Amino acid sequence: MKLGIVTYQIAADWDVATIIENCAKLGYGGAELRTTHAHGVETDLSAGQRQDIRKQFEDGGVEIAGLGSAFEYHSDDPGVVRENIDGTIEYAKLAADLGCPGVKVRPNGLQTEKGISVDQTLEQIGKSVRECAIAAADLGVQIRVEVHGRETQKPAYMRTIMDWADHDNAYVCWNSNLGEVEDGSIKANFDLLKHKIGLVHITELCNPAYPWRELFSLLNAEGYAGYTLAEIPGSSDAERLLQYYKALWEAYQ
Repeated sequence: MKLGIVTYQIAADWDVATIIENCAKLGYGGAELRTTHAHGVETDLSAGQRQDIRKQFEDGGVEIAGLGSAFEYHSDDPGVVRENIDGTIEYAKLAADLGCPGVKVRPNGLQTEKGISVDQTLEQIGKSVRECAIAAADLGVQIRVEVHGRETQKPAYMRTIMDWADHDNAYVCWNSNLGEVEDGSIKANFDLLKHKIGLVHITELCNPAYPWRELFSLLNAEGYAGYTLAEIPGSSDAERLLQYYKALWEAYQ
């Protein structure tokens, strides 16, 4: 497995050059670049700007592990769902231009308060993911569905979403949520999704409520060789924090 960062919090204010410099210096192999943040890696970049960013990462020896979008498909408004699908596909084109292997999307809610059943919304999300996965496959870019949302982060719901997606290019981004832990173990919930894990977000490794050693053992048993990305809050001394985080990550291996 490889260690990287999610720029969502810890690197939200870093530009591209700072991300590359810090990751290389601190021993982090890659970064998932979160949309709307200071680094400005967005779909409005010109072809030349995209190539420049790609070259900066390649020259710096740091991978763009993924692009972190906020696209979601649970709305009861078909127009909003269509905007999110189309936005995802445009983001996948950006990923392809950057030499980036995947785009993270998410479910983010249900519509039961509007009389729409859980199953109906999960089906809608899954079919939307499938459409995105088909389009992104032609670009060589994975669609990675984050285990996310107050209700939709339940692994059983995520399994239903992925069953509806039913495409080789639709993957899960395991999110290390405390709700996955049952009687001190994540194995039962991990087993629901292990065949689809394409990316892993890890949070506070110092939190004993999450069985980190078990997670890494389960990933190793599946032959997972991708990124585990630190999704942690920012710090006034981010470099020092990331040094300790890497040391703990290595110890858990």
